[in-house]
Amino acid sequence: MKEVNLGQIEEAVRMILAAVGEDPNREGLLDTPKRVAKMYAEVFEGLGKNPEDELTALFNEMHEEVVIVKDIPFFSMCEHHLVPFYGKAHVAYIPRGGRVTGLSKLARVVETVARQPQLQERITATIADTLVNKIQPHGVAVIVEAEHMCMTMRGVKKPGASTITTAVRGLYHEDPQARAEVFSLMRG
Repeated sequence: MKEVNLGQIEEAVRMILAAVGEDPNREGLLDTPKRVAKMYAEVFEGLGKNPEDELTALFNEMHEEVVIVKDIPFFSMCEHHLVPFYGKAHVAYIPRGGRVTGLSKLARVVETVARQPQLQERITATIADTLVNKIQPHGVAVIVEAEHMCMTMRGVKKPGASTITTAVRGLYHEDPQARAEVFSLMRG
């Protein structure tokens, strides 16, 4: 993981507070720069990590049918506005040659990918590509549903609007019927 410069973040937060007309030395704000710096270190802990490294548990199990982990909660930060977006990821794959991974590892991939300045479209594609590269399944399908605070609290101001992105690889890219079936299972 890349080293986070907490002191530099603290100074930047003090500058932002002063720039918006606040007094960074006011009692309620004295520790805010330190808290924000710790928060950014946590929120961006995926920087410098390779999500493929999360797929360490690989097992030989002669199962070549769909495996789905649904409703994996995540949060990320919009790289355009540095405000949060959050939602759920649904990940499906069809093992090839009996090569399966631990179910929790799929959630760890989602977490690692989401914990950096991101775009939802990139999160979705990166999760799919990570599975293809590491476990070489017959097919991968990923659906990500999220609410973006950049649309909720600023700009268009539409709370509750959700964005859905998908990524399909292998069999799910080639076979529309298989894609429809797995999407139905993932969303059902």
